[in-house]
Amino acid sequence: MRWLLLVAALGLPLQGQTVAELEAENARYLRLLSDWGQLVKYGSDNAELRAPKEGETRVVFFGDDIFEKWEKFFPGKKDYLNRGITHQATPQMLVRFRQDVIGLQPKVVVILGGANDFAGFAGPATEGTITENFETMVELAKVHGIRVVLVSVTPICDCYTILSERRPPGRILGLNGWLKGYAKKSGAVYADVYAVLGQGRNMKKELTVDGLIPNEAGYALMAPVIEKAIAEALGKP
Repeated sequence: MRWLLLVAALGLPLQGQTVAELEAENARYLRLLSDWGQLVKYGSDNAELRAPKEGETRVVFFGDDIFEKWEKFFPGKKDYLNRGITHQATPQMLVRFRQDVIGLQPKVVVILGGANDFAGFAGPATEGTITENFETMVELAKVHGIRVVLVSVTPICDCYTILSERRPPGRILGLNGWLKGYAKKSGAVYADVYAVLGQGRNMKKELTVDGLIPNEAGYALMAPVIEKAIAEALGKP
C-alpha cells in the first residue's frame, strides 16, 4: 500500500480512479523522483542521432505536452526533432537543455513551456522563476549559436473539465505578454499560437481534445505560425 500513501502525499486525486489508474500515476511519479529532468526519455534517441550534415537545417521542438502529443508532427520534415515531454515544467526543461537541445546542434530551437509550472507539476512556481528559466535557456542557445523561437503558452478552456483553477487564464496571458517582450529584447522570434487557438481568454472548444491539448485542427493552425517564425529566425543576422 506504500504506493497509495505516496499518491496521497503528492496530493493526487483518489476518487473516481481505478487501482490500475492509480498505479500508473504512481509509477509516473516514482520515475519523476528517480529522473527529475527526465533525461532518460530521449537519451537513446539522441545517442543514435548523427550530427547534422552541412547545409542541413535541424530544428528542435523543445517543450511539454503540447509538443509531445502532436501526432501528425510536420510530416516529411525529418530535420524537425520533437523533444516534448508531457507534464514537464520549465525548471525540468532547463535541466535537459544541454542534452536535448545543445547536444543535437540545431540551427533553431522552438521553446514552448510554462503551463505546467502554473499547474505545479514541478512544485510551486512564480512568474519570476518561470521567466528566469526562459532567460537562461535563451542565453544558453545564443552562446551556442542556436536561433530561438519562443512560442506562446496555448490557451485552455473548461470545456470538458475544470482546468482554469490550476492554469488561470490571466497568468497565461501575463506570461505570453512577457514572452513577446522578451523575444523582442533578446533577438528571439515570438510565435503567437494563442491568437489562432483562442477566443478571448479561452481555447476554442472545436480546437481541443480536452481543454488543454489541441486536436488535429488546432495543430494544423499552429503549424504555419511556427514555421513562419522558424523562417524568420533563420533569416536573422
